[in-house]
Amino acid sequence: MPATIATLVLLSKFDLKGVVAQHVITVTLGGVLLVTALFLITGRSIRTRYADRLNRLDPQTTRLLTVALGLTMGVLVTITSVGAGAIGVTVLLLLHPKMPASRIVGSDIAHGVPLTLLAGAGHWYLGSVDWSLLGNLLVGSLPGIVFGSYLATRARDAVIRMTLAGILVIVGVRLLG
Repeated sequence: MPATIATLVLLSKFDLKGVVAQHVITVTLGGVLLVTALFLITGRSIRTRYADRLNRLDPQTTRLLTVALGLTMGVLVTITSVGAGAIGVTVLLLLHPKMPASRIVGSDIAHGVPLTLLAGAGHWYLGSVDWSLLGNLLVGSLPGIVFGSYLATRARDAVIRMTLAGILVIVGVRLLG
């Protein structure tokens, strides 16, 4: 939350509709989408590769790294609205390998809701919300949630991850290109 507030204060100093701000946001978004795709594709192997080292971290270091992750996610979500999902969960699984995945996912979602609410309210205050676009997104979200939930219970996890990663790579490359 502090990183979100600080990022909003920093964003308020810029003309968010200006060319420079649009370029910075677009490049940041493209980069975060590519990193998210990378984490979706390699998350399991990253966790396997570094699990032993991370299991030996003392609780204080783990706590500090978790706070640093929260700061990073606050900045990324506020600037791009991307990052808390695949990146956050992968790093949390690395830092807290003994915690059940369902608790990590639940904690990450619970973290994402107030974070996104605060970032969204900040963007509303800054005048960077397109209300027509928001309305259309909200109308599409309900059937999307139902359809996505239906697919998620029937499709293999690897298929969902790879499909999503592929879409993120295509969009990320287009934004950076």
